[in-house]
Amino acid sequence: MKVCQLVIGPAGSGKSTFCETMKNHCDAAGRVVHVVNLDPAAEDETITYPVSIDIRELISLEDAMEECGLGPNGGLLFCLEYLEENVEWLMEALEPYSEDDYLLVDCPGQIEAYSHLSVFRTVVGKLQSDGWTVGCVYCLDAQFSEEASKFVAGSLNALTAMVNMELPHVNVMTKMDLVRGRGRGGMEGVERNGSGVDWREEDDEERELIIPDRENLLRALNQTYGKHLKRFARLNEGIVSLLDEWSLIGYVGLDVRDEHSVAGVLMQLDFAVGWMGDEDDVRGKYDQDALEEADYELDV
Repeated sequence: MKVCQLVIGPAGSGKSTFCETMKNHCDAAGRVVHVVNLDPAAEDETITYPVSIDIRELISLEDAMEECGLGPNGGLLFCLEYLEENVEWLMEALEPYSEDDYLLVDCPGQIEAYSHLSVFRTVVGKLQSDGWTVGCVYCLDAQFSEEASKFVAGSLNALTAMVNMELPHVNVMTKMDLVRGRGRGGMEGVERNGSGVDWREEDDEERELIIPDRENLLRALNQTYGKHLKRFARLNEGIVSLLDEWSLIGYVGLDVRDEHSVAGVLMQLDFAVGWMGDEDDVRGKYDQDALEEADYELDV
């Protein structure tokens, strides 16, 4: 089973760090994972993982800006449209990979790439037609949870990507080490950071699920935007209802310093695309505590 996970999310949300962490974790576990860079704006000093395929061999942001006289945003969109026109370049680069290969694709951080352009739908269609099972990982900086407006904006961006990409999807709240222990519970969380975001208490804190608390989130939004204008209050109610009543958005927390947290997130990614392997593979790839929490039946 050939698996490809597209790693997307806002700029600075930790996508490259996510890919590096997963790559290092899998290398240590004896599991083969390859990383593909599809961000034409990436700089050498920011790529700290071995790159198997690099879009900059096809086109780079610097070249697009210089040759076409474009700015950074326009240049990036030009690069992505150029990739779409030359998607066969990517497919040829993937020809050496076999049924046992697992790819992490580090993607650009501009939301336009997933909400307005068709490039990634084209790429996904080509991958699927070539036998790849494709999933999507949306990364969001955990510090977005410290303000209600940022959390809502990040969640709506995640929802936009989920709707447009139409793929098995895992939302990951990155940089949990920066917010751990803050904003827990009820009104206390709102008073400290105004987020209304609660961290569900679990025995295994490394695999916390971040969920919005409806009342706290709505109260925090209204305190900022709905005090004087009733139409903002109605808008806030509609947005919170969308996130809460339909249960469309939830996040798995990732602390890159904790191996159990990394293993838990990797397991969620594998479950999303149905990549498990046989029982011996499962026994070696996931720790027993994580499997028991996921209710995965494995006799040991």
